[in-house]
This record gives sequence, C-alpha cells and structure tokens, in this order.
Amino acid sequence: MRDSYDVVVVGGGAAGLNGALMLARSKRSVVVIDAGAPRNAPADGVHGLLGHDGLPPAELLRRGRAEVRSYGGEVIEGEVETVSPGFTVTLTDGRTVGARRLLVTTGLVDELPDIPGLRERWGRDVVHCPYCHGWEVRDRPIGVISSGPMSVHQALLFRQLSDDVTFFTHTRPAPAAEDAAKLAHRGISIVDGEVAALETAGIRLADGTVHSVGAVAVATRMVARAGFLEKLGLRPIEHPSGVGEYVPAEAAGRTDVPGVWVAGNITDLTAQVGASAAAGALAGAAINADLVTEEATPLP
Repeated sequence: MRDSYDVVVVGGGAAGLNGALMLARSKRSVVVIDAGAPRNAPADGVHGLLGHDGLPPAELLRRGRAEVRSYGGEVIEGEVETVSPGFTVTLTDGRTVGARRLLVTTGLVDELPDIPGLRERWGRDVVHCPYCHGWEVRDRPIGVISSGPMSVHQALLFRQLSDDVTFFTHTRPAPAAEDAAKLAHRGISIVDGEVAALETAGIRLADGTVHSVGAVAVATRMVARAGFLEKLGLRPIEHPSGVGEYVPAEAAGRTDVPGVWVAGNITDLTAQVGASAAAGALAGAAINADLVTEEATPLP
C-alpha cells in the first residue's frame, strides 16, 4: 500500500469493486480496503444479477478483485478504524493511507430479532428478501415473523411465491384493519402470540404450539456500517420507512461532506448486488469527474 492515492475505497463488495474498476480504468490510483465480512456470505448464490445468477458470492468477489487489479487498482485486506479530515485513513492494525477522495461502500449489518434458532439458519431456510431468495423457497409453507414496519408488505410479496403463507405477529401489534384485510384477501392466515424459537419441526410459540413451516421470512433492522466516519461528521440517520439507518447522499453518491461518496447498502438499504454494483460504477465516474474538474481549475 502506498502512502496516498487519488481514491481510497472502503469496502470490497460489489459497490466498492465496481467503483474501483471505473476509477482504475480512468488511470486513477485507487486502493480498495476490504474487511472480508460481506453481508451475503451465508448465501449459496447471488440472484437477480444478469449473467451471474446463482454465482457463489465469494466467486463474484474473486472475479471483481482480479478485474480491478488488471487495471492497476489495488485490493488489500484490512479494517478501517477511523478517517480523519483531509482523509487520512487509519486501519485497525495501525497502517495509515491518505486519499484525495473517499468512496465508502461498507454496506450494512442485519440486526435479527432475538429468537433462538434464527441466526443459525439465516441465509438458508431463514430469509428476508423475496427477490434474493424467494425462488429458492418457492411453493413451501412459509412463515413470516412480524418484526418491523414492512412485515405485512413482506408477507404479501412472499405470497406470490407460495400458496401457503402464515403471518406471525410475534411481539408486535396485530395488523391494522386495512392490512389485515389485504392478508385475508390473499389467503394469508394470522397467528397471534410470541415466537419462542425456531426448531426443526417449525415455529414454536411461547404457549408451546408448534407450526410446521418449510421456510421463514423475517425483516431485519438494517444499520449502515459507518461508525468509522464519525470524525468527518458523517453519521447514519433513521430511514423514513423505519427499517433502519442509512447515510443519505445524492443520486451519484455524493454526501454532505466534500470529497466523500457512498454507494451500495450503506446508503440504499434495499439494494441487491446488481443495484449496488451499478451505484458503485456511478459513484466512481462521479469521483473521477470531480477530480478532473479540480485538476483543470487553475490555482488562484
């Protein structure tokens, strides 16, 4: 790793690598710092990505790193601890690097409800996104555990994939009359009572009742990984939908902090891999254009 680069990309997922690819192809010095903790690591494959549907996530990243390196970009393993004004990036192992611009693509953390057995099955038969994993659980009996403001919407989406969907209210209030009518109209039954655990036999309620299901859908609380940006005054805020916290930005990823761009799930909580990659490409092009403008402007 050099002492400084045109652009330091923090996060080596689809958004970060595609942003770095655009910058490297523009002959920018760029390094991607990747902590090696992708959100989709538990998944067997990437879905909904044209030409790569079903590709293992690790293989997609391997190809992406190779492409970035083929144009002179660098990809290193490491975790960023903090970023100081003027863009000195400090890693947890003590290394530092300077940057003219910063692209942050660290994604988000899925906070799961505290239900025994849920995390162990996460990404396999416990899923959250019908577009990411819905086909893989199609036609099974699906239990949707109410865990956020979009849970009714989630149940309606999964109903497109299975004729047997049950909505578990868990610890949240019963659906409002309008939502209950939508669920009923689609033949989705509502089960009241707290979910105590997920077991091999199905969903066990606190009263001991067990409901057999073939898959479970649950909404996570999605929180942007952005704590290391605090010294820059850049902090996540609550999303208007109430589903989590994100870093707001303009369409191409420019934030309120000059010189800092974001792309992917850190700013778009619902973006799949394809959308994140596209956002990274757009941000990379915008950063290059910003540097070009700076370099073409005579000093006073």
